[in-house]
Amino acid sequence: MHTIPLSNTNPGLPPVIPSQDASAEPLNPRHQNELLRFLEQRPVHCAYLTGLIQDNGISNPLNRGGFYVHRNNLGQIQGVGLIGHATIIEATNDDSLRALAGAAKTFKATHLVMCEERWAQKLWEYYPTSKSAIRCERSELLFELRWPATVSHTNRHQLRLATLEDLEMLIPVHATMAFEESGVDPRNADYKGFVERYKRRILQGRTWVFTQNDELIFKADVVTETAQTSYVEGIWVNPQTRESGQGRSFMAQLAGMLLWRSPSISLLVNEENTKAQSFYKRCGYRVRGKYKTVFLK
Repeated sequence: MHTIPLSNTNPGLPPVIPSQDASAEPLNPRHQNELLRFLEQRPVHCAYLTGLIQDNGISNPLNRGGFYVHRNNLGQIQGVGLIGHATIIEATNDDSLRALAGAAKTFKATHLVMCEERWAQKLWEYYPTSKSAIRCERSELLFELRWPATVSHTNRHQLRLATLEDLEMLIPVHATMAFEESGVDPRNADYKGFVERYKRRILQGRTWVFTQNDELIFKADVVTETAQTSYVEGIWVNPQTRESGQGRSFMAQLAGMLLWRSPSISLLVNEENTKAQSFYKRCGYRVRGKYKTVFLK
């Protein structure tokens, strides 16, 4: 892990003002616009949290957790955390990191904890966890494709939005991807909830597929769309066609559609998956950050 800076060195964020209060406060709906303004300061890094709020609001069981913030002495937000099944922390300084980690410790059913890698070493000092409680750890690179981008690859096969008729073939593929990343098959942990969440994504018009002869060839999930970026996950190319170049063509199609709606596309890639990194770089994506994810038992 990298050495952690203890002050805000990012020029896109407001200057750090010390806080005497080491606690984080839960948010309620009246704080929604204030929180969105804070997240907009780093739109690509905060796309998932922003999209979650836009879709569900601050207080909603679909978030599978609650939003907490830490404020400085002037009452300005200095850090935010989604504390719950997936605990995601966006800190700007040591005070906010410590406060949000303190709030996270009170939640006992966390599946994963995620933050920028520059904060990871310090986070585990404030959020002590025994090695026996850790299932696995991942370093992930944040990639971004910005408009204007070259999307001229042609493919006679056209992507389409998934329908509920595709659910049966999508569930095992998406579950296998989750298992490979976390070591947990979501079908075993919460089959009904997993299916319902994916069904909702399809009904929202967020899953793009190409199928042929009742076989899935390509899929991609647009998790959230904000004014600044579309955050994508679950990109899968059928192993039988991975050397044909179709994957790049489908990614170009996806970019051509999404970049009309927001100026960039972002996604996370496992740092150990060098093939995937090479693939996205060939598609025009560039690294914008690095994150650490710890999956808990």
